[in-house]
Amino acid sequence: MKLLVRNLDRATTKEELMDLFQDCGSVQSCDLVTDQATGESKGFGFVEMPKNIEAKTAIKNLNNKLVGKNRIRVKVAENKSA
Repeated sequence: MKLLVRNLDRATTKEELMDLFQDCGSVQSCDLVTDQATGESKGFGFVEMPKNIEAKTAIKNLNNKLVGKNRIRVKVAENKSA
């Protein structure tokens, strides 16, 4: 299940994000969205977890959690239509 993580502190690293979600289960992939020009975080990213039950646990446990200076928002990512 692919999760959208919003309102990330711009200083949050990919490793920190992965560690946060690994506390809830196995993480298949983790990507921070960055500005192409500056390379800085845009404040959101995606985490993919292979087991739906673990992904739902992550949503329950991490949504509205204070990470750095911000309360993150976690929800199921919507599929983009081509």
